[in-house]
This record gives sequence, C-alpha cells and structure tokens, in this order.
Amino acid sequence: MAETLEDYRRSIDNIDAALVHLLAERFKITKKVGAYKAAAGLPPADPAREAQQIARLRRLAREADLDPDFTEAFLRFIIDEVIRHHLRAGPAPEAPVRRRQP
Repeated sequence: MAETLEDYRRSIDNIDAALVHLLAERFKITKKVGAYKAAAGLPPADPAREAQQIARLRRLAREADLDPDFTEAFLRFIIDEVIRHHLRAGPAPEAPVRRRQP
C-alpha cells in the first residue's frame, strides 16, 4: 500500500511532538545543572564539556547519515539557550544563617 502525503505528515507530526517532549526533558535536567552550578559557584558555561558533546554528536550524526554541521548548529543553539537560562538564574541565594536559641 502506497503511503500518502497525509501519512508522511502524520509521521512528521509525531516526530515533532517527540522532539518537543525530549527537549522539555532535557531542559528540566539542565535547569537542575544550572542550580547545581550556581550553588557550587561554577561558571554557567563549560567549554571543554561542550567541545566533547559537539564531537560526540557530530560522530553520531555521521553514523545516522545526518549532516554533522546541521547537528552542531542545532546543539550550539540548545547550549546557548541553556547557558542563557543559567545566567538568568544567577547565583543561588545563600541559605539563611540559623542561630542557636540560648
């Protein structure tokens, strides 16, 4: 049975929905990373980690027959957005000092 344009579009819509949900999950985790970094006094960006991730995803893209340049641009967009969120969060507020009652 030949697939129709509507079948293709339905598949694309399903994939797009999955991408949105995956990105939402990814940002939930990176939000936790941002809070951890802020609490630990770490910088929002980690260029060494970013370089490792880009190299890894470029390799995965080649294996999947996907343009590595597109993959890198997509990942850089996500990384930039994550860093923007980390910067917006700012440093974690200091915990109030608890004093002992006499």
